[in-house]
Amino acid sequence: MTTTKPITANKQELLDIEKGFWSGDSAYYEANADVECLVAFPQMAQAMTNADLAKTATKPNRWRELDIELKGMVEPGSDIVMLTYEARATRDNGEPYTALVSSGYVHRADGWKMMFHAQTPLDTAQG
Repeated sequence: MTTTKPITANKQELLDIEKGFWSGDSAYYEANADVECLVAFPQMAQAMTNADLAKTATKPNRWRELDIELKGMVEPGSDIVMLTYEARATRDNGEPYTALVSSGYVHRADGWKMMFHAQTPLDTAQG
């Protein structure tokens, strides 16, 4: 009987991928998002294809000065990981943004792919 070794998520690898979604371009999204991804933002909640999600990575939406504080990470299966963190970022125009963020990843043959992402903005005056 052959047993397969369970995949164990590398926290830093996932955080590095996650940071790339904040600053990366459409090619980054295409390379790191799953075939279909579920997203939930205050102004948008829907399932999106990899290509449609990649189209959201446009210059006006890019971020700088990103700080991520991991709040939790669970691995409910050997190939699924969920992480939650607080993000503090600044848009290119200088506007501050703080949010609680959750992302889900699934391990595919070519590595970890984001399959879920949600943001809940926080009042930056409190942060």
